[in-house]
Amino acid sequence: MQQVLRANDFNKKVLVAGAGIGGLTAAACLLQAGYDVEIYEAASELAEIGAGIQISANAAKVLHHLGLAEELEKVSVRPKALEFRLYSNAELLHEVPLSKRHTEQYGAPYYHIHRADLHTLLMKKVLSLRPNCIFLNARAVGFKELDTQVQLQLADGRMVNGDLLIGADGVRSEIRKQIVGDAQAKFTGYSAWRATIPVERLPVNFMDRVATLWCGPERHVVMYYLCAGKLLNFVGIVESEDWQEESWVSKSSWQELKKDFAGWHRDIQTAIDLIDKNECYRWALNVRETASKWSIARATLLGDSAHATLPFMAQGAAMAIEDAMILTRSLVSCTDIDVALDVYQRNRMARTTKIVQGSAESGQLYHLATAEEFQAGFAKRNMAKELSSWVYSYDPLVAPLV
Repeated sequence: MQQVLRANDFNKKVLVAGAGIGGLTAAACLLQAGYDVEIYEAASELAEIGAGIQISANAAKVLHHLGLAEELEKVSVRPKALEFRLYSNAELLHEVPLSKRHTEQYGAPYYHIHRADLHTLLMKKVLSLRPNCIFLNARAVGFKELDTQVQLQLADGRMVNGDLLIGADGVRSEIRKQIVGDAQAKFTGYSAWRATIPVERLPVNFMDRVATLWCGPERHVVMYYLCAGKLLNFVGIVESEDWQEESWVSKSSWQELKKDFAGWHRDIQTAIDLIDKNECYRWALNVRETASKWSIARATLLGDSAHATLPFMAQGAAMAIEDAMILTRSLVSCTDIDVALDVYQRNRMARTTKIVQGSAESGQLYHLATAEEFQAGFAKRNMAKELSSWVYSYDPLVAPLV
């Protein structure tokens, strides 16, 4: 039987700064548990940019808890496996079984989904639980802790009072600045290309329903299907100092993309040749130091504001979704907010730090020089065993809170 969470104090008002995937998931979990929630978003419209994300069972269980299983099936793809292949000749270096086996082993499916589709599902869920609770053109610039409440400060001068503030405002979080100080971004040396390709452009039987990660010297490519199989997602990671612009909407030239992967396998060339030459997006991957403290008495952090991670383990969105459930459970189980926030931080910090570290190490693994190095590296790391033992097997709905 699914666990039913209920707020221990239905009068608690929670303010959420940021209406991204983490903020919306937190709002949906809290509203479903009976809390009063308001979300303040800097953008002028509710829309999510970007392309594909991967949702494994550890995060999918939270989305199912919110009643989104049926809708997820309509817009996602369930991959058969995650394949790691050599850039030159497609040698299979390692494989992680997914699809039916993933569901049977961990209790929920593995989804490939467009970020915008997941964002829309979460937004609709939040608004079904409380209409008109999302406020746009409302950029958080700081907060004040009062004796019995917290006051969110917005850029237009408005002040909003609540009992708890959740800073889900991303890597440039203003809430984080007040809790732990301003952490400057550090360029990682990686930049990422992204594009999507309509499947009707692809050759027949171009690629099976898998996620394929092509490994090569100083770069890698990830390809998988989205939008119920209608789009192919293409992401290319390159070690380069030439591009340091951190923006999801910046474009670069198709010719540069083609040059970056010259000499790679014919499947990579086919995909690149079919990308719309005016739709090649590129962004620099920056990191910020993982927060050493997430919470004070009436404010806390969630998702990228606390633990931004490189995308190399496909767990960034999953960690924010897990955060939302553990925070909700902590609040439900504790009478005092400050005690609940301590429980939340204590039960999330070690896991998210391990994900951040593992993602950085994965980037190094994917960019080795020779076939022999890749073979030895994957044998040593054993991604299938690692992902099974502690990533996918984690259940945020029932994991003990210590």
